[in-house]
Amino acid sequence: MTKVPRRHKETWWWNEEVAEAVTEKKIKYGKWKKENTKEARIEYKKSRKNAKRVISSAKEKKQKECANDLNDCEYQNEIFRMGKQMVKERQDITGLNCMKGASGKVIVDDKGIKDSRKEYMEKLLNEENEWDHKLLAEVKEGPADCTRMAKV
Repeated sequence: MTKVPRRHKETWWWNEEVAEAVTEKKIKYGKWKKENTKEARIEYKKSRKNAKRVISSAKEKKQKECANDLNDCEYQNEIFRMGKQMVKERQDITGLNCMKGASGKVIVDDKGIKDSRKEYMEKLLNEENEWDHKLLAEVKEGPADCTRMAKV
């Protein structure tokens, strides 16, 4: 059975209080953009500040709960899941996840991708192109002619 990816990421600290604060902030933002007044902007800034405060307190509260549940076997899998999610959120997206190698096989691991790129660049930079050795321009020996502004 294949898993369908969730549309929205699950946040480990989300609760009803946070949802209300974020919804209020979004409403105030829409009002500010629609009316474009100073009062609406001030209201939006207040609700944004309140949302940040509510989010930080919810995170702190959830972290304390997790710290208390560390020794409990029931919550061990949930703690590992949240830790994995935190690491994934902080991870930079660099490089490719996969690529096709010279043989046509898909390469997934970082070392394989690195080796494949190295092999490709060595082939690209070290191969000789065939040409008939005919020069299209005349060969001129000696110093180059000076170009003056009057000639241009």
